[in-house]
Amino acid sequence: MTQAELKALREQLGLSQSQFAQLMGVHPMTVSKWERGAAFPSPYQEGFFSQFQLAAKKPNVQDDLKNILIVAGVIAAMYFLLQAASKK
Repeated sequence: MTQAELKALREQLGLSQSQFAQLMGVHPMTVSKWERGAAFPSPYQEGFFSQFQLAAKKPNVQDDLKNILIVAGVIAAMYFLLQAASKK
């Protein structure tokens, strides 16, 4: 997938670089580097992109992805809170 195709996919999904990074489990700067050609996704990540391309054709995909991101954020916050509480 080219840099332009990756950016187009992210935009088609209606996600910011930060949201796309969260979905992929990487830092937002990584997504920026992918889109500029300064870094390249792994073959594993490329496989996800292929699946996202298929999902992008479905109606309401943006709502589904945003809900996934919200839930992932809540789970991550709970994890870190529990980790901090267990250290006390």
